[in-house]
Amino acid sequence: MNFKNHTVMITGASGNLGRAVAKVFAQNGANLVLVDLHRESLEKAFGAEDARRLFAPVNLLDKEQVAAAVTAATGRFKRIDVLCNIAGGFRMGQPVHETSDQDWDFLFDINARSMLHAVRAVVPGMIGSGQGKIINIGANAALKGSALMGAYCAAKDVVIRLTEAMAAELRDSNINVNCVLPSIIDTPENRAAMPGSDPDRWVAPEALADVIAFLASDAARAMHGAAIPVTGRT
Repeated sequence: MNFKNHTVMITGASGNLGRAVAKVFAQNGANLVLVDLHRESLEKAFGAEDARRLFAPVNLLDKEQVAAAVTAATGRFKRIDVLCNIAGGFRMGQPVHETSDQDWDFLFDINARSMLHAVRAVVPGMIGSGQGKIINIGANAALKGSALMGAYCAAKDVVIRLTEAMAAELRDSNINVNCVLPSIIDTPENRAAMPGSDPDRWVAPEALADVIAFLASDAARAMHGAAIPVTGRT
């Protein structure tokens, strides 16, 4: 996969998966627009900015901040070729009838609204340039409702449905929109939260990043609206 002269925007860049995705694109020649809430987190994860790496510390729930970051990115790199909506989050909850508005809002905001603000800012430029790739992060758990996970499953199902809708809307503009559906990702946080589990059966961030990079490549040019389970050995 060769991404030389391509610009890739990654939200949630300083997280475990975001770092793995940034690494695989950087190794294949891409310019990076790295988005996260705090500049300090980006600096800790990636060191200093350089000619091929632009930091964009923004709140993804603030659409004006997201639009300004995209303007800065296109000012530096001319266009955004790939958008990877990595930002998201998980929270176990209460039964559906006891789930608070706060939990509903948190999970829908961090998983769906953050993605919506990013695509609103990026897609017009992709349409103007006549090409683009968008990869979203759903969840294998979104394929079926689970007890005490109703809000999370619903929020990630929104990601899948929006992926399908955008794919149908944008395919004639030569823009591919797809999503991946990971199971448990092997992170230090998940290992600490589930000490009795076997992380060898989980999905390594690097393995998931390879699938994301494939979907951003020309090899996936015929794929539109796919929701690809990436479940390791679970």
